[in-house]
Amino acid sequence: MPHTQFLEYLEFEKKYSEHTITAYRKDLLSFSEFIAAEYDSNDLTGVNYSQVRSWIVNLVESGLSNNSVNRKVSSLKSYYKFLQKTKQLEVSPLAKHKSMKVSKKLQIPFSEDEVGEALGSLSAEGFEEVRNKLMVEIFYSTGIRRSELINIKLSNVDIYGKSLKVLGKGNKERYIPLLSSVVDTLKAYLAERKEVENSISGGYLFLTSKGVKMYDSLVYRTINNYFRGISSKLKKSPHILRHSFATHLLNQGAHLNAVKELLGHSSLAATQVYTHNSMAELNRVYKNAHPRNRKKGPS
Repeated sequence: MPHTQFLEYLEFEKKYSEHTITAYRKDLLSFSEFIAAEYDSNDLTGVNYSQVRSWIVNLVESGLSNNSVNRKVSSLKSYYKFLQKTKQLEVSPLAKHKSMKVSKKLQIPFSEDEVGEALGSLSAEGFEEVRNKLMVEIFYSTGIRRSELINIKLSNVDIYGKSLKVLGKGNKERYIPLLSSVVDTLKAYLAERKEVENSISGGYLFLTSKGVKMYDSLVYRTINNYFRGISSKLKKSPHILRHSFATHLLNQGAHLNAVKELLGHSSLAATQVYTHNSMAELNRVYKNAHPRNRKKGPS
């Protein structure tokens, strides 16, 4: 495979996650197969921008969104930058490429009542129920990503110190405090977890009923199932719980920098996305509370 060296660079030097590397591999394979089929060539170093454009058009015509196309092209740009860095290529065929425009969709968080109702619907009996309750509580009380939750190990949890060590993007570690209520659920889960743990559990905190590490689709389905009957919002995912965590903290007056650190963002720009809903809530409170905006009753 012509891009094996690049993928090894992502794994061993950039320390990218297995999930991210798999996405790069699929994108590069898609491009390689297109060039081989359309231009009868296996030499990606000889590709020109016109050929890349043909691939992009093919992606669009296949029904992919502009956002998905941009992500695939980003993989290709990274690959050609690597070829330049390793002196295998002088000029990237994507040097002057401009990303396709995408409409920014505002993610709508769950309300505090919706989260409370979901937690109230979760049973505290049996391995799966206690595990699922802990998942919802950790997502909402820490704002961690789905991949971060899946990769939590027992050694990352400090029950007595009430904190959690999380390995985020770029292999960056951060510590997040745990609420006492979450620690209580955690203790109950650890007692249940002993019943399913086995030699292939790998020391991971969250396990399936078969005692193996949790996986993406199971985590997504779990969160979606609990919120399906509670919220009418279009998206009901772990990311929306992360979004809810940030929005609710900001609504209660948390400092933007503090939320940035908790979320593991590298810049404030990424955290500022969550201020839109916070401002909407602030605007609602302002209009309802300001004396010049309230309807006056009879004198």
